[in-house]
Amino acid sequence: MKRTSKLLGAVSALPLIALGASPAFAEGTNAGQTIQNSVSVSYSVGGVSQNDETATDEFVVDRKVNVTVAESGGEQTIVSPGAVSRITTFSVTNLSNDTLDFALTAAQQAGGAGGITGTDNFDTSNVTILIDRNGDGTFVEATFIDELAADASVSVQIRSDIPLGRATGDVATVVLTAQAHAGGSSGSQGALLENSDTNTVNAVDTVLADAEGLTDGEYDGAFSAADDYVVSAAALSVAKTSTVLSDPVSGTANPKAIPGAVIEYCIAVSNAAGSATASGVTVTDSLPTGISYFDTATVVRMNGPTCDLDDATTDGLYNAGTITGSLEDIAAGTTRTVIFQATID
Repeated sequence: MKRTSKLLGAVSALPLIALGASPAFAEGTNAGQTIQNSVSVSYSVGGVSQNDETATDEFVVDRKVNVTVAESGGEQTIVSPGAVSRITTFSVTNLSNDTLDFALTAAQQAGGAGGITGTDNFDTSNVTILIDRNGDGTFVEATFIDELAADASVSVQIRSDIPLGRATGDVATVVLTAQAHAGGSSGSQGALLENSDTNTVNAVDTVLADAEGLTDGEYDGAFSAADDYVVSAAALSVAKTSTVLSDPVSGTANPKAIPGAVIEYCIAVSNAAGSATASGVTVTDSLPTGISYFDTATVVRMNGPTCDLDDATTDGLYNAGTITGSLEDIAAGTTRTVIFQATID
């Protein structure tokens, strides 16, 4: 700080004081900028104008650190069990008055309310962080945001794999934290920023001014927010039934399961209401000892909604004692069947 002063002599007129600021700054002035103020005092003695008296004062604008992290889109990421490289997306905004680096960490929430809805009850795996450095939609793996200008934002993704065996409605909540570090050196992460102990004249001090985030405190130079993965799984069940169609003695009138009888098998695969559509469903059935595939009257039929041969729409396969059927997609609340006939040896 620089000041000049001079003791004034007897003043016969009220002094006229003019204050000047060069230049004038609005809120958000950049850290490190020098602001100079000057004052001019004009006066007269005995009716004679005297030389103006002037003084100046200057200071350096300190660094006000503020950052926010927000989940993007307001929706959970829908995933299936076993899915890989699924993403949740956030934005990190530098609300400081300086260009800063921001260290990024991703953490698994340990239970409790999800970031958007539901309750966290499992963890993801193979977690990585990616950022869109240039705002062009291309994301690359990173551990920090380099040289983020004041008021600028960067899109950040957390990428995770989903374990098998999870049920519809299960939620995994992940938390992204951005921690402020000093900027100024492109390509490398700067030093962790902390509150300055004193107001150092003509130097840039640091004031942490961030709000409290999900897992961090107020005025700690960090901010955190959460997003969710929510599972939408198929809930398949399978039932296998058999019906005696005819026997060599009674024919079709009240037939019994005696040697030579024809048995019709129905394999029904159902997907519970509210579940995700199941695709790529393949049914494999190996015929046991004591029965033989009966191919003189019918073939393997499948994709009907019931155990009625007439409802089936496509053919399956029989080869070397094994029935195979590739079913169409099974939507929630629907059933697909595989039907075939065999004879008792």
